[in-house]
Amino acid sequence: MTACGGGGGGSDAGVVRSSWGDPPNPLEPANTNDVQGGKVLDMIFRGLKRYDPRTGEAKNALAERIESSDQRNYTITLKKGRRFANGEKVTAASFVNAWNYGARIDHKQRNAYFFEYIEGYDKVHPASGGAPTAKALSGLRVRNDRTFTVRLSQKFSTWPKTLGYNAYVPLPRAFFEDHAAWLRKPIGNGPYQVRSYAKGSVMKLRAWDGYPGPDKARNKGVDLRVYTDSNTAYTDLQASNLDLVDDVPAQQLKFVRSDLGNRYINQPAGIIQTLTFPMYDRTWSGPAKAKVRRGISMAINRAQITERIFQGTRTPATDWTSPVLRRQGGYQPGLCGDACRYDPVRARKLIKAGGGLPGGRMTITYNADTGSHKDWVDAVCNSVNTVLRNDRACVGKPVGTFADYRNKMAGKKMTGPFRAGWQMDYPLIQNFLQPLYYTGASSNDGHFSDTGFDRLVNQANAASADGRAVAGFRDAEKILAERMPAIPLWYQNGSAGYSRRLSEVALNQFSVPVYSQIRVG
Repeated sequence: MTACGGGGGGSDAGVVRSSWGDPPNPLEPANTNDVQGGKVLDMIFRGLKRYDPRTGEAKNALAERIESSDQRNYTITLKKGRRFANGEKVTAASFVNAWNYGARIDHKQRNAYFFEYIEGYDKVHPASGGAPTAKALSGLRVRNDRTFTVRLSQKFSTWPKTLGYNAYVPLPRAFFEDHAAWLRKPIGNGPYQVRSYAKGSVMKLRAWDGYPGPDKARNKGVDLRVYTDSNTAYTDLQASNLDLVDDVPAQQLKFVRSDLGNRYINQPAGIIQTLTFPMYDRTWSGPAKAKVRRGISMAINRAQITERIFQGTRTPATDWTSPVLRRQGGYQPGLCGDACRYDPVRARKLIKAGGGLPGGRMTITYNADTGSHKDWVDAVCNSVNTVLRNDRACVGKPVGTFADYRNKMAGKKMTGPFRAGWQMDYPLIQNFLQPLYYTGASSNDGHFSDTGFDRLVNQANAASADGRAVAGFRDAEKILAERMPAIPLWYQNGSAGYSRRLSEVALNQFSVPVYSQIRVG
């Protein structure tokens, strides 16, 4: 297998050649919730906040200040002199118009959910799924070019910390005036501009000389080359046909230290891998099937799989968050309890008590193009089969591309557990729980719904102090431990390898390369 049209050598001098995968959707900020698309948005946009690459702390980017006296009404003041790459000024209206667009139900934006706490969301995005009764969020008001106000539907003490997420970035008038043209060649306000994009081949980004931020690009650009096989990307890196791979395949982990030496990065990241169940499928969601889901979890030998396959780049998960949050941020090792401990005897009993695997067999669906998922899916199935003493109880079910895989998820076409990796959008426990398990949430691909969980999340969001909010989210997480809509597998490190052409390569806490700080040559 080979890369798709990356072009081999001959890249522009000073340009980073990096592996990538086509995103499943056009790069609208409020419609992009996948890792590959997010990498591009991180380079071409800057919002009110930006997460420190090293600590994850939410720091002001375009916001000069965000003020509130009651944790419900916020006044946001922008820094002076910021522009989009086409010369248009970034104003308060750039944010308000973008947020109104993202929230509207008829625009079908996957991240519309991120605006639900702004007053008036129920009118522009009715829960019934019908036509909106308003065109704009009543909680947004432009006061002048640099100031706008936000009224939330309830207190939300940590809301400002969420504003580094890409759904909240500003949009230029060109987005609305010629939407189709903007989608073909997005215009942002970040350190890079999109020069061209050939789907299945390469996206070329070039440094924007007019960018005034402190994180100005130290290179001339980045070519994101599409690979359908991470092993091919790694081979191209070794052959000096590629500069950066941020997904070292599992098959290469035994050799990566000797291959790359100190040009290999392995560090904790805000990523968790789970097996998520299609709760819309009655064969998996009935009351007794919670026992089956718990039994499957106990049939997985996480310690053995992470040691043999992942070579120190994964750690068995014992909750639904990430150690990078630390305990004060909501990480609670062991919250999953016995359900995340390998116990063959109890696993067999629970699966039998729940009526057995639906149809006597289960498949684990995964995308085959990135992430070396086949190896670990086969290992999980082997573990389950050994416990159930049936070599055909569990098999992997590959889907060719990540885009097709995401579309299958969105279409509710999963017939058994499926791979669901979560890379945090922002470093808060809320982000590991609400987007994935709250009723109707944007990334709730298993369509889990629990009124008790939703109520506890709402209460945690309204908590007046960070400590109280964290405690509330932990209570909500305990419901996941009871119902097991998704099985925590392991916490994932960020890993990357790079060529001798590059220096100052680093991954942020989201495991994404900090492209702007990389030097070439």
